[in-house]
Amino acid sequence: MKITRALISVSDKTGLDEFARGLHALGVELLSTGGSAAYLRGLELPVVEVSDYTGYPECFDGRVKTLHPRIHGGFLQVRGDAEHEKRAKELDVPPIDLVIVNLYPFEKTIAKEGVTLEDAIENIDIGGPAMLRGASKNYQSVTVVTDPGDYGPVLEEMSANGGATTLKTRERLAIKVYQRTAAYDAAIADFLNKEQETEANFSISLPLCQTLRNGDNPHQKASLYGNFSDFFEKLQGKELSYTNILDIESATELVLEFKRPVVAILKHTNPCGVGCDDDLRAAWDKAFETDKQAPFGGVIVTNRPLTERLARVISEIFTDVIIAPDFEPEARAILQKKKNLRLMVAHMDAYGQWMEKNPVLRSAPGGIMVMDRDVKALGLSNLEEKVRTQRPPSKEELDAMRFAWRVVKHVKSNAIVFAGPDRTLGIGAGQMSRVDSCRIAVWKAKEAGLSLDGSVVASDAMFPFPDGLIAAADAGATAAIQPGGSVKDPEVIAAADERGVAMVFTGHRHFLH
Repeated sequence: MKITRALISVSDKTGLDEFARGLHALGVELLSTGGSAAYLRGLELPVVEVSDYTGYPECFDGRVKTLHPRIHGGFLQVRGDAEHEKRAKELDVPPIDLVIVNLYPFEKTIAKEGVTLEDAIENIDIGGPAMLRGASKNYQSVTVVTDPGDYGPVLEEMSANGGATTLKTRERLAIKVYQRTAAYDAAIADFLNKEQETEANFSISLPLCQTLRNGDNPHQKASLYGNFSDFFEKLQGKELSYTNILDIESATELVLEFKRPVVAILKHTNPCGVGCDDDLRAAWDKAFETDKQAPFGGVIVTNRPLTERLARVISEIFTDVIIAPDFEPEARAILQKKKNLRLMVAHMDAYGQWMEKNPVLRSAPGGIMVMDRDVKALGLSNLEEKVRTQRPPSKEELDAMRFAWRVVKHVKSNAIVFAGPDRTLGIGAGQMSRVDSCRIAVWKAKEAGLSLDGSVVASDAMFPFPDGLIAAADAGATAAIQPGGSVKDPEVIAAADERGVAMVFTGHRHFLH
């Protein structure tokens, strides 16, 4: 079916000039609304205003423009249906074969700082979704375009087919429309749900970002949905897997805790070692010395551009993923020699801002769970006032506490971290008993040849009994940071006092499951 008439009503005019000129060259009549019509006239293209076409003016500050039978009847009438064609002729409703509509920028509006409810509501598009949905329902005959990225392919197909599109293209475009309107409605519902503080259903609709290499295991299929590519860019290497995405998320969130240059090594989303230093090469040494075995096949991340000096040393071990905000050209040249190594550029500021605004979603039997994201390490302000032992911590111990506390919140519970002011010394993760996590951390430090004398121990949740604290003190820890809150707190404090351990209670737990 040759396209003879197109309706254009767009907020985003990207690429519209070339598309509209191409349609005009193919003999397509252009109908358009206010702003879009003015834009087309500025291109010196003939255009019919919708208000002239319907014989009804735009009204209510432009809220009503295209909601008219001559518009909706134009794309909803069924071609080839005798009754429809007869009625269309009686009512003088010519067919509209192509609908080009994108929506008011609701998502961009609510992303602005200080947006008001009134501003958000004014950017809820009514006519746009109605036209998109109605025209897509009739995709057997009508072509509907909502993504400027489809302008070129549609124009090429029309040029190659005497001004017509194929059914396959119309089907594809219709599906995109329903995905887009679903996501648009979900964004509105989510915003109003938060703004009005009401209890409502939770809905989400995300575009396919990429098919993943595999799930947890090779026999499990996996896909990634959403805008992951807005925050992470793969420069080289094998396709990403499900576990790669989990590791990239965990690694990036860990280094976002630190303002100083930091290097972290992770395995199965748990930190193996973390080091801070103005020299990234030195930071690497501190991180790697914590555990020289676990990093094999792991993930390396830094919050600074990766340098040539660091690239040379990490190229000597097998690594699955390396993440950095940028790579020096010399560093990239070194790492590119390993073709399977995944190099990821992380747009950390953008990802940090996204984290602050978006909850954690996890699957659950029959649905999903939604949880506020644990963005900041809580309880670190005024640590000197949170001492619970006879001996207060020294300045160096306080610095080590702050470092260890930022790391331990990224270790799977039950979590224990031994650390100095700028490096990890031993990490114990995910044990059913906290004292066992402590014993593992002590054992790992011993295996690495690291002394825990004078170290600080951090526990992501309270010590439920004195045994974990005693194990840490016996290993050499002189200070401890933990949330407190156990019925055994007096016994834990007494055990610390007996051993001269300085201890603070943050009052905040950082479980990670």
